Amino acid sequence: MSKPRQLKLGAMVHGVGHGWGEWRHPQAQPNASTDFGFYKQQTALAEAAKFDFVFIADSLHIHPKSSPHYLNRFEPLTILSALAALTTHIGLVATVTVSYTEPYQVARQLASLDHISGGRAGWNVVTSWLSGTADNFSKAEHPPHAVRYRIAKEHLDVVKGLWDSWEDDAFTYDKQRGEFFSPGKLHALNHKGEFFSVKGPLNIARSRQGQPAIFQAGTSEAGRNFAAQNADAIFVHVDSLDEGLAYTQDLKRRAKSFGRDPDSLSILPGIRPIVGRDEAEVERRYRQAVELVTVEDAIVALGRPFNDHDFSQYPLDAPFPELGDLGANSQKGGSDRIKQLARDQGLTLREVALHFSRPKRDFVGTPEQVADAIQTWFERGASDGFIVNSVLPDGLQYFTELVVPVLQQRGLFRSEYSGHTLRDNLGLDVPANRYSGATEVQAQQNALA
Repeated sequence: MSKPRQLKLGAMVHGVGHGWGEWRHPQAQPNASTDFGFYKQQTALAEAAKFDFVFIADSLHIHPKSSPHYLNRFEPLTILSALAALTTHIGLVATVTVSYTEPYQVARQLASLDHISGGRAGWNVVTSWLSGTADNFSKAEHPPHAVRYRIAKEHLDVVKGLWDSWEDDAFTYDKQRGEFFSPGKLHALNHKGEFFSVKGPLNIARSRQGQPAIFQAGTSEAGRNFAAQNADAIFVHVDSLDEGLAYTQDLKRRAKSFGRDPDSLSILPGIRPIVGRDEAEVERRYRQAVELVTVEDAIVALGRPFNDHDFSQYPLDAPFPELGDLGANSQKGGSDRIKQLARDQGLTLREVALHFSRPKRDFVGTPEQVADAIQTWFERGASDGFIVNSVLPDGLQYFTELVVPVLQQRGLFRSEYSGHTLRDNLGLDVPANRYSGATEVQAQQNALA
């Protein structure tokens, strides 16, 4: 009999916060984004609650109006490698761009994290949408949206090929024969493609989980196809249960069309829960969160999916401006979603900015109320789990101490880890090395010769 379906939970560890105002909270730690103690404390909370993974986002371009966390923060692979030494079960997921890295470099770094952590690494594959990134990497221009996804497909294929350089039993360590490895079980990739030329092999073995798990956040047409074809888990931002249900059904359908088992793909919407022990505390904490968002900050934040477009040039209380194709070559899915909502609901610029900056009421309430919302989304098929973002400084602590026990009591979430790797957590098989079968066939042929 198959095991009952269970929630998957990840925690985004985001230093001083996702937005522009969280750092001003009286209890906020203004240097949290570069304080190892903060990351260690948040990760310990998530692991004690048996979360599947922690997630460190990233980008490679800032300007004076970037959010405080973006202005001053750790590079993901560095901080996750440090956290790997202090944890035992929780997955460690890093954002790494394909548009401004080399596949060999990424394959080696993520494989190293996978070994350091005992098989708990995950890669959030992004294409980078901020055009200013090109200025930091000696590039004449930022690649167009469609080109970025062609780069992504080839980059990921090369990285996965490099991760298979060594078959699982390649290293014999035979001191008597003086054989460190079996020569027939080391494979050069010899890749020559549209964007990359990589010979290989990689200079590190496969890990305990075979290959790091692949995460993605596709919302555009190209992004959805890429995610459905390649990802083990998908991050998404949706505004309602119905939108989440439509997205999940669409991605599962696409995954099936690519010959994949739809149930192997986890759809994980991002939520910003605000939890209180009773109704009075819920309202007090929610008002705290709302008051941290000024309309000026909300206007700046709104520009980010549009390549940091300056929305302050438009009247706040006039209808949302007609932007044409603006955003199509930056965060296409996110910017299209904003424009569509503004059109459908006839919103002003102020209303749109505050809508996307303030926490939604869907996951605001007492522990039982928040658990009810999570259970409804999960059982209706609008998600396979969630990425928990903290709005208030103690947000993750409130969630792990108050909501997770309710989910566990209802049988929706684990009480203990059942394995040791990120693939164990997510219920994923260890991928077979692409060369193993060929080596076995060759060995049989040699024996018969």
